[in-house]
Amino acid sequence: MTITAPHLVRWAGVCAMIAGILYVGVGVFHPPNVLSSVTAASWTMVHILAIAMSFFGLLGMAGLYARQADKSGWLGLAGYILFSLWLALMLGFAFVETFVLPRLATVLPAFVDGFLGIFTGSASTIDLGVLPTIWSVTGPLYILGGLLFGIATFRAGILPRWAAVMLALGTALAPVAALLPPALAPKIAIPVGLGLAWLGYGLAVERRGTSPESIT
Repeated sequence: MTITAPHLVRWAGVCAMIAGILYVGVGVFHPPNVLSSVTAASWTMVHILAIAMSFFGLLGMAGLYARQADKSGWLGLAGYILFSLWLALMLGFAFVETFVLPRLATVLPAFVDGFLGIFTGSASTIDLGVLPTIWSVTGPLYILGGLLFGIATFRAGILPRWAAVMLALGTALAPVAALLPPALAPKIAIPVGLGLAWLGYGLAVERRGTSPESIT
């Protein structure tokens, strides 16, 4: 099968769509970050969704950026790099939450409590090394990455502009989650997921007038 650049970009759009839908699911179904949640089936399900979201999101963001790289400029590049770094870090944390924490919940509850405290801001009795510092970086990566990429996408005018607005505003509103009750805080992810899915859809269904260039 001949693989062309438009085909790859279109599949990247599908990946971005999947990532956005999964992120909405994470926001809707995420259980509270408490010890009793870790052993529940819903905890595993949501964090498997988060792993898949991160994986497909990395592929999708590459395509979204590649399609408009020449028009999005340094702003688009910066947003792409920052948001992709956030996705990569989310992949690592979600992996631990899915496959490590449930196994330790009964044998090392203090460690699990301390790990969950990274997300809730609670003090930990366990030395978690650099993990709290790494987590503290994810917030700026998420906010700046989504905001810059959304602005660059809006200015480029290639992909749906209202989707870019939704992505930019959704990530910019992330600090509001700290003011919401714990049960509502994950819902702040929903606009971002919808914006990402919309951008992916726009990329996947786009019809370009130029003839496809074979790359393999």
